[in-house]
Amino acid sequence: MKGIADTGFLVAFANRGDSHHDWAVEVARKVTEPLLTCEAVLAETTFHLGDAALVLKMIEHGLVRLAFEAGEHLPQLKDLAKRYADRSPDFADLCLVRMSELYPKHLVITVDSDFLVYRRNKREAIPLISPPVE
Repeated sequence: MKGIADTGFLVAFANRGDSHHDWAVEVARKVTEPLLTCEAVLAETTFHLGDAALVLKMIEHGLVRLAFEAGEHLPQLKDLAKRYADRSPDFADLCLVRMSELYPKHLVITVDSDFLVYRRNKREAIPLISPPVE
């Protein structure tokens, strides 16, 4: 499976107490190549888990791979920030929307419902893997 990992997925995968843990583990079992992500997602994940070593192990063990340099996409990120200002998107979300444009065959793996609203290439729904609605 080709995917782009968001913070909520990584936190749920690593935290047995997370309500989406079982879902995240099941998704991770289907991963056949490292999931793409950005440094902002890894920083958020480290904050939520309180464990930088664990996040570094996710990279080392091939669960995720850094695949985005924000500085190379500033005009597009600024446009996304302006377009979604009413939703107050965080930096990681903006980066993932842009990554979805760059890697159109990759599904964004997230627990964040804002990705149902965000659009890539201005009008195209972003293909997602999300936990079932409870």
